Amino acid sequence: AHLDLKKIELYEMGWNLKDGLRECLVAAAPYGGPIALLKGHYRRSPSARPQLEIYSSSGLPLASFPWKSGVVKQLGWTVSDDLLCVQEDGTVLVYDLWGGFKRHFSMGNEVSQSQVLETKIFHSPYGTGVAILTGALRFTLATNIDDIKLRRLPEVPGLQEAPSCWAVLTQDRQSKVLVANGSQLFILDNTACTPVTPPGLSPQASSIVHMCVSFSYKYLALLTDSGHVWMGTSNLKEKLSEVDTKIKTPPKQMAWCRRPKSQQPSAVVMWDGLLIVVGECKETIQYHLDDDSVLVPELDGVRIISGTHHELLQEVPGACEEIFKIASMAPGALLLEAHKEYEKESQKADEYLREIKEQSLLSEAVRQCVEAAGHEHEPETQKTLLRAASFGKCFLSNFPPEQFVSMCRDLRVLNAVRDYTVGIPLTHTQFKQMTVQVLIDRLVYRKLYPLAIEVCRYLKTPEYQGVSRVLKHWACYKVQQKEESDEVIAKAVSVKLADAAGISYSEIATKAYESGRTELAIKLLEFEPRSGEQVPLLLKMKKSPLALSKAIESGDTDLVYTVVMYLKNELNRGDFFMMLRNQPVALSLYKQFCKHQEQDTLKDLFNQDDDHEELGNFYVKASYKDQRLEARVALLQSAVDEYYKAKNDFSAKTTEDEMRLLRFQRKLEEEKDEQLVGFSLQDTMTTLLSVGLHKHAEQLYKDFRVPDKRFWWLKLKALAEKEDWEELEKFGKTKKSPIGYLPFVEVCIKHHNKYEAKKYVSKVTPEQKVKAHLAVGDMEGAAEAAIERRNESEISTVLSRCSATTDHLLMERLNRAKATAVKK
Repeated sequence: AHLDLKKIELYEMGWNLKDGLRECLVAAAPYGGPIALLKGHYRRSPSARPQLEIYSSSGLPLASFPWKSGVVKQLGWTVSDDLLCVQEDGTVLVYDLWGGFKRHFSMGNEVSQSQVLETKIFHSPYGTGVAILTGALRFTLATNIDDIKLRRLPEVPGLQEAPSCWAVLTQDRQSKVLVANGSQLFILDNTACTPVTPPGLSPQASSIVHMCVSFSYKYLALLTDSGHVWMGTSNLKEKLSEVDTKIKTPPKQMAWCRRPKSQQPSAVVMWDGLLIVVGECKETIQYHLDDDSVLVPELDGVRIISGTHHELLQEVPGACEEIFKIASMAPGALLLEAHKEYEKESQKADEYLREIKEQSLLSEAVRQCVEAAGHEHEPETQKTLLRAASFGKCFLSNFPPEQFVSMCRDLRVLNAVRDYTVGIPLTHTQFKQMTVQVLIDRLVYRKLYPLAIEVCRYLKTPEYQGVSRVLKHWACYKVQQKEESDEVIAKAVSVKLADAAGISYSEIATKAYESGRTELAIKLLEFEPRSGEQVPLLLKMKKSPLALSKAIESGDTDLVYTVVMYLKNELNRGDFFMMLRNQPVALSLYKQFCKHQEQDTLKDLFNQDDDHEELGNFYVKASYKDQRLEARVALLQSAVDEYYKAKNDFSAKTTEDEMRLLRFQRKLEEEKDEQLVGFSLQDTMTTLLSVGLHKHAEQLYKDFRVPDKRFWWLKLKALAEKEDWEELEKFGKTKKSPIGYLPFVEVCIKHHNKYEAKKYVSKVTPEQKVKAHLAVGDMEGAAEAAIERRNESEISTVLSRCSATTDHLLMERLNRAKATAVKK
């Protein structure tokens, strides 16, 4: 199993380091991320402080500042390219890419008391984690620094001094620590310390001196003091290979170099000036290093950073090996040759093509060339391979173009971000794992806005995820620039963002406000079309009148209520009422709220506005809520006074009548023990009539000038309900009925007393005679009345009520009369 490697120079470093990477703490982020150097990290005196410097992968400076905090034990990068600096006391300081301090957190009291011996920063499925070995030889773990839950792992048995080496593993979505104590290995998880034995480890080893875990956490490499490298799965169940390096001194660093889906393991071990790659076969591959270097493990290889150069060491991808190895007869290699001959206008092109076509491997040849182009760093080589693929496609009728088009697009983007000035040396494999979305985030974080927008447009990313999002970040950065005036920035932002979809100006305005630019924030909010987004920020900025105006303009009552309630809590009562008086809509809505929730406040508002009419209404409503008569009358008297002030005589008189009625009801309650207080005038009279207190009812009728018709109706119904027919007869004879006598007939019939009803039929007016006779069931009388009035509709009504069997003669007479009435 032969291991083919290629070492590509990514950049000649742009930094100017006098002593290279010697005496530096170095941390480089994966996926072509930034590099952090802490120079002179061992220095303790204030006069000669360590210097923290941040560079792009091509060595272009991003930030530099003297380190003024505690002693740093380790540097590392988060998944979102923030720099972590772990101090000796267990405090972790977080900086952004530009050296701006973001926050700090502690790894717990135990760590700060016993100090940090060693630390490792790792990436888990949950985010960025920190693992610490304390002076007490105990491990503390935080798997996600954005949601810190510290875990103290169990003790390692027999550990008297710092372990020879240790690493963090992620298995089954759980982070564990693998510790080597001499030749013994232990796995520490949340609950237990489990001894483990790597299968087939060389018996010559008395100690494990170094270990490393693959980028995917699937594989593990161990280096023993006998110089053997053992490689296997990280669960220590399977051995992949063991190679003797023949070097027994402990190395500086060790890293996996395996490609995803590769058939064989490979690890890189680095000593001073020497790099050895070990694989499945017993032979090793050696590289000599001129300078101090650092290994950066990647998904598909290892980056090697020195004081002058930045290189990528990786296993040669299958497609590239097939095409470029000497005398290769792979379809991709033949297609590449065919294209070269075609460009020379040689007939050999046809021979190569025939050879591929005879084996029916042309589509495979095209696929190989496209795939190999993706793995190549040199644009010229990429173009050669893609031209060959394009040439091969011409001879295929149904080859799907998506893979070819997608690769051309991806390479154009990758070549742009690999450029020295950008400095993100991504491979195609890393790019696919990272996703376009994350790459755009990285470009935005580096403030490379024009490039990010170009990438979005070129890859046709949906606008709200692409261009609009980039422009929003640009605007948030723009508003923090102090050297330009508010007007210039507001205009620049509005012009740039004019056609962008789905941008929230309130977010940009919030950023301006947080940067101390309140006036700029207000100007930017003018561009925000959604009032619901404008108002909260205006309130936060203490621009209450403007917030209230915007809320009212929006027509959203809930939003107005939100502002009004905020103002109510923020302002003193006088200022609050004064502000509302200038905004009639808000005042009206607040009054509606007070009607249901705060009656006393409503009264204060009416008093302040001298609104006597509403004050009168307020007192009237309040009176109905009070059960005590004296209080009720007092409130009604207040209402009367207010109505007179408002020159509303009708309401004042009506309220006075209510007070008289209440006093009358109380008096009668005391005399007759009849529950009356709170009844309306009509209900009071009805109750009095129904219990036989006719004189008192008549007194109310006279005192309150109740219309005759209403009183007669009330008395008629009350007497009929009681079935006091004698009293009803007397009442009917007192004077001429203002409501006529048909109601008397109908009421008697309703209460099933036909005998009494007949007494009143004769008194009914001629127009209602037919109705009255029919009500008592007197068909003869009804017929007589109808014929006498010669009214066709009345005759028809009587006819409809007649029975053909019993009223035969009557029906003939009515029909004759009807015929006569029609002729007339």
